[in-house]
Amino acid sequence: MATPLPPYQVVLPHRCTLGEGPLWDARTGTLYWVDILESQLHSYRPASAQHQTRNLGSLVGAVALTQTRALLAALQNGVVLLDPDTGVQAPLAHPEARLSGNRYNDGQVGPGGRFWVGSMALDEAPGAGALYRIDPDGTAHTMVEGVGISNGLAWSPDHGTLYYIDSPERAVFAFDYDMQTGALSRRRVAFRIPEKEGVPDGMCIDTEGMLWIAHWDGWQVARWNPHTGEKLLGVPLPAARITSCCFGGAHLDDLYITSARIGLDPAAGEAQPEAGALFVLPGCGFSGREPFRFGGPFIPEKP
Repeated sequence: MATPLPPYQVVLPHRCTLGEGPLWDARTGTLYWVDILESQLHSYRPASAQHQTRNLGSLVGAVALTQTRALLAALQNGVVLLDPDTGVQAPLAHPEARLSGNRYNDGQVGPGGRFWVGSMALDEAPGAGALYRIDPDGTAHTMVEGVGISNGLAWSPDHGTLYYIDSPERAVFAFDYDMQTGALSRRRVAFRIPEKEGVPDGMCIDTEGMLWIAHWDGWQVARWNPHTGEKLLGVPLPAARITSCCFGGAHLDDLYITSARIGLDPAAGEAQPEAGALFVLPGCGFSGREPFRFGGPFIPEKP
């Protein structure tokens, strides 16, 4: 019989408008996440309960780790290297510089040290987004086109498969992944999410190769078998719009979960006072791995 999961906890009193992209930095014991529409980078250190917020001056879809203390940040005005302590930014790549009606959304560093980041139209126009691969030298490659809302990314434990979510498709796609070159091949649908479960958003993968998916308008984060499409378990949460999740903590077995309150009418907002919160399932009985780090250059020091 499976061991029951611990009850969720609300980490902070802060509520995001559109919380997204949780990211654990094991070197510093810091959890990062973003509030896309508020242009904010959040950081939280569980050991000291220290929470900090920095305004980045542009819509921010995701952040990622590098080999140094710098972060990558996918801003609407381009992917930059960011000093999280000073806010200093250095441009790295902007493959959608000519698409002013788009913004970057979810992003992850994959095996091999490249940054993968997707996009979407601000008005959510169908097919207006794409998925890009940004190499350590800043060169950008278009990897998938005709994307609705580019969302979750995760690599299998053997690094041979990339799982990818285009939310309007209600599908988790799988690609064969070449870690040496960053090439993708053999696109297929791994499985689809039934409408009753909500819309698939961000995701992460555990050490057993199972996917944890945040369900927008689904009131849950759920664990799915990508080989069979079986839903293994669901974790009910007190907010409809669950956006993403990641493993963190000293043993990488705390599941951090972001959520949103955007678009809730007054009645729904009153009924969901924890919408927009950062949640955690401490010691959840499953574990992940440390995030991959970008192999690119380091941001210049502030003059």
